[in-house]
Amino acid sequence: MLPPINAPDRQAEAFPVLNPAQVDRIRPYAKIRAVQAGEVLFEPGAQGMSCFVVLSGKLDIAMPSISGERVFVTYGPGQFSGEVVLISGARALSRGRVAEPGEFLELAPDALRALIAKDAEMSDIFMRAFILRRMALISEGWGNVTMLGSQHSSDTLRLREFLTRNGHPYAYVDLDRDKEAQEILDRFGVKLDEIPVVICSASESVLRNPTNQKLADCLGLASRIDVSRVYDVAIVGAGPAGLAAAVYAASEGLDAVMIESAFPGGQAGASSKIENYVGFPMGISGQELSSRAVVQAEKFGARMMVGEKVVKIRCDERPYQLTLENGEVIETRSIVLATGAQYNKPKVKNLGRYEGQGVYYAATFMEAQLCTGEEVIVIGGANSAGQAAVFLAETVQKVYMLVRGKQLSDTMSRYLIQRIVENPAIELHFQTEVVALEGDSHLERVTWVDRATSKESTHDIRHIFVMAGASPSTEWLRECLALDERGFILTGRDLDAALASAPIKWPLSRPPQMLETSLPGVFAVGDIRSGNVKRVASAVGEGSISIHLVHRALTEV
Repeated sequence: MLPPINAPDRQAEAFPVLNPAQVDRIRPYAKIRAVQAGEVLFEPGAQGMSCFVVLSGKLDIAMPSISGERVFVTYGPGQFSGEVVLISGARALSRGRVAEPGEFLELAPDALRALIAKDAEMSDIFMRAFILRRMALISEGWGNVTMLGSQHSSDTLRLREFLTRNGHPYAYVDLDRDKEAQEILDRFGVKLDEIPVVICSASESVLRNPTNQKLADCLGLASRIDVSRVYDVAIVGAGPAGLAAAVYAASEGLDAVMIESAFPGGQAGASSKIENYVGFPMGISGQELSSRAVVQAEKFGARMMVGEKVVKIRCDERPYQLTLENGEVIETRSIVLATGAQYNKPKVKNLGRYEGQGVYYAATFMEAQLCTGEEVIVIGGANSAGQAAVFLAETVQKVYMLVRGKQLSDTMSRYLIQRIVENPAIELHFQTEVVALEGDSHLERVTWVDRATSKESTHDIRHIFVMAGASPSTEWLRECLALDERGFILTGRDLDAALASAPIKWPLSRPPQMLETSLPGVFAVGDIRSGNVKRVASAVGEGSISIHLVHRALTEV
């Protein structure tokens, strides 16, 4: 059964029928394969699978699930198999089984990449189809992952966020509502205190409350990386700046690897809608923008590691070495640091107790589902907080927006200020901070103080969205790079006064380039850089410019 795709033209774009001339253009890249009914061409969990173009016969694409196998689509003559995993190199989500005998064209992964690189029309057809098919899988919850979780579990929210923001389709079983949940738990020998549980068909594993890294390993999100080679550039962090750097590096022929500890998009990826980014007059969600950028980077050949964290840099000689949390070491001739910054947490002693249980650091559709019809708090006065407040006001009873400053105009775009002021569901409180949180297993009450009057008030509110200020995670870089007083990385001309006292002596006769740190060939872009403009467009610009500078630095190695 084929999941619906809203518009008829989208259906045709997702499952196009190639004409004979288009098929002929594929032939030089492929080999003809005779197939028999029932023959399995690829299995869930397979890596490096081929793309098949049907010349005659039919091909079923079946999705595994805990309740049995379901047919996603059947391809006939002129149609081709595959979705985003053919570009990313992750494990297959489905089983390809021949429904009727015939002849197929088999495109190996390298051959598919060559076709996409050389034929613009076929590139558009394949890429559009792959992306729309992945969107259909996500919207219908069809994939090779099933999660059993509870809305009362912070780890359930963590793993759902990891899958969603990595654009990986999955089925979700709510143990609080599903009457057959206990039967499912019994089938896999799972105890209630072991939830959330992830059933990963790709590796035939049942993971009990896994870490993000273990889930990424199960999905094959990082298995393509060859740690024995020396890369031209390693990009640490996959926010807008890092993604732009990856796109430009790969498209310009550099051997690039991108390393992301959690999921692409950074703070921007948590935004429900970005309306002031050039080229999107109707706005675009941070997740959609980052997902497109990931596919774009991988299309050009960038390699991506997800769920892996860089914990150390060897900075006393080149090639530089990046040590991952799992102990692996990546060698690279240059580095682009794009790890961004994290929202500052309110100084409330029991805040950590309610993280994921009423305290959230993103405002996407997933978090909004948890508080429909309730009152919520948004902490912060910049664009990200404003976007969250406007988005949540569509589905909640009331949004209390708590701002430490005396006004919004210094930190927020005018269009957002106008929407907030004119929205009756949003109540602004300036010079106000949260001072106490209460509740058992979930947040139940919040106390805030008006600093102008010193008046405290307590409210029965179960959900807080924290989007206030930002601090960089740069402690691991202190022994290598010059930082400013707040811990942000100094670059370019901002290094003039700090270069002499940098941890490592500058070895070149030339001064650091724009965006270059106190280490030659190491660049900082986006929110991690001192003096950065806090806008998505600025981050994308810095990421793209950094690769131009990387080319210069590589001539010195």
